Amino acid sequence: MSATILAGATGTTELPQRSRRRPGSGLWAAVRGNRKATVGALLLLVFVVFAAVPQLFTPVDDPNAHQFELMLPPSSEHLLGTTAFGQDIWAQLVYGTRESLVIALVVGGLATVLSVLVGVSAAYLGGAADSLLSAVTDVFLVVPTFPLIIVIAAYAGQGGLPVIIAVLVATGWSYGARQLRAQALSLRNRDFLESARVRGERRSYIIVREVLPTMTSLILATFLGSAVYAVLTAAGLQFIGLGDESGLSWGTMLHWAQSNSALYTGQPLWVVAPGLCVALLGASFALLNYAFDEISNPALRPVRRPRAKRARS
Repeated sequence: MSATILAGATGTTELPQRSRRRPGSGLWAAVRGNRKATVGALLLLVFVVFAAVPQLFTPVDDPNAHQFELMLPPSSEHLLGTTAFGQDIWAQLVYGTRESLVIALVVGGLATVLSVLVGVSAAYLGGAADSLLSAVTDVFLVVPTFPLIIVIAAYAGQGGLPVIIAVLVATGWSYGARQLRAQALSLRNRDFLESARVRGERRSYIIVREVLPTMTSLILATFLGSAVYAVLTAAGLQFIGLGDESGLSWGTMLHWAQSNSALYTGQPLWVVAPGLCVALLGASFALLNYAFDEISNPALRPVRRPRAKRARS
């Protein structure tokens, strides 16, 4: 607690000092206070460790190499068995985490940046700029997304990871832009923005230093939603063969498992394991979103009931 100390002898006065809050403390408290968000954070941490140091979890150096017997059942040497090509399924699962996680984070980040640029700029600028940007956003909102993705990816060819990322960013920004525009419209005539205009601040300064900090939780929620969309859609594209078939990700694992009829040849883990990882990575981002919802909307925060005091004997 800050206090004012008067030194009578010297006549000096120590002014009250505000207690500074560590950056990110509100976010960390929200994650710890929400069980679903905590589970999401732990899941995401596991996948990050898998992607960063896969060598810690498997002795296989080249998961794509055909170096084992075909279609081996799970054992101590091959935790999930081997594929019809003699590849270790567990090694492919661990090494495939990196590409799947990169797609989620890069697409989520780029789509969020595009959503912020379009949505916030449209709301703050208003007039013709708002009408034009809103019209473009509405077009992308009403177009069937997945068929459009398939058409674009098919015409772009099997360009690998850059093509997948570009297609997902181009088709995944519109929903977030609409949400951010609505939030920015509610802030446009607030007193703190009017005072910034009166001071003669530039529009770019007002947007970056005044508007965006008040929308941090919504921007993070937009990122998480875009990441979930990227994980599921990228896996779907790679599953139907529109990705780089020589690459290694959970989607390409599903593609080769389906091409070799894994479920009908006694290799269910070749399908179940990558499918489960796709679902868990998507769930980790979705569960983390609960924490950001609590920060942006205090009404969603759980009520902390005082613990009943134990009866004294």
